[in-house]
Amino acid sequence: MMPMDVLLITGMSGSGKSVALHALEDSGYFCIDNLPPELLIPLVKLELEQDKVRQLGIAIDMRSADSLDMLPEQLALLREMGLSVKTLFLDAASDVLLRRFSETRRKHPLSGRDYLPSDVGLADTIELEREMLTGIREHAHVIDTGLLRAAQLQSYVKTLIVNRTQQMTLVFESFAFKRGVPIDADYVFDVRMLPNPHYEAHLRPLTGRDEAIKHYLQPFTDVQLMQQQITDFLNQWIPHIERDHRSYVTVAIGCTGGQHRSVYLVEQLVQTFQNRYPTLKRHRELDAG
Repeated sequence: MMPMDVLLITGMSGSGKSVALHALEDSGYFCIDNLPPELLIPLVKLELEQDKVRQLGIAIDMRSADSLDMLPEQLALLREMGLSVKTLFLDAASDVLLRRFSETRRKHPLSGRDYLPSDVGLADTIELEREMLTGIREHAHVIDTGLLRAAQLQSYVKTLIVNRTQQMTLVFESFAFKRGVPIDADYVFDVRMLPNPHYEAHLRPLTGRDEAIKHYLQPFTDVQLMQQQITDFLNQWIPHIERDHRSYVTVAIGCTGGQHRSVYLVEQLVQTFQNRYPTLKRHRELDAG
């Protein structure tokens, strides 16, 4: 029998945790929102005793700020119990979060706490939350939701839960520098210096997934060199990262528009590594439709 899957959803307030939780529910997870960390172990033990739930999704965030520091220890205990445990951390740039709170007119969960001066503004409160969550973020798989539509985020979450392996997963992500660097990236490679198919009229509407773009880019020595050097870098350091017990590593490849060069290289790198490691791929701009 497969061990119980426990997926913890956490992250910055306003980053889309309710959307992610709905994606888990749609995928058959039994989900609980705003669970206090001190109830995590008792809840899991109860579900194990009843043996009715095999997939458990839990959202824990700053609404439980006073007990968040116990969360890493709780997750370690679950792993010692033999459970499959993953942590998903949703994030977004501070200006994006500030705009979302302003648009919805919701109070930040830290507002009114005794340790927070009454005259502290929303921007400073967001930065305080970011600081408080640093320890959890460092050991989680991070998704930058700043430029994602709800449907994109749901799709990314569903892709994650399909990957049930305990081996470290490589996530390759293409993006456009003109729309900002994804804050979920562990490594960022800039490929804007490579030949650009955008300037070839017949190639401009296509993407790096199309054969015509592949045939255009492959012969260039600089493209081959860039691909090989990224491959060599990952081959060198992935074993060290694995020894650090990381579950996910996100490698972001950026070009100007996130359509041709970065997409092509992500597709090539996935082919290179997918037979050795579980791999996921994302095309931030293309996935946005």
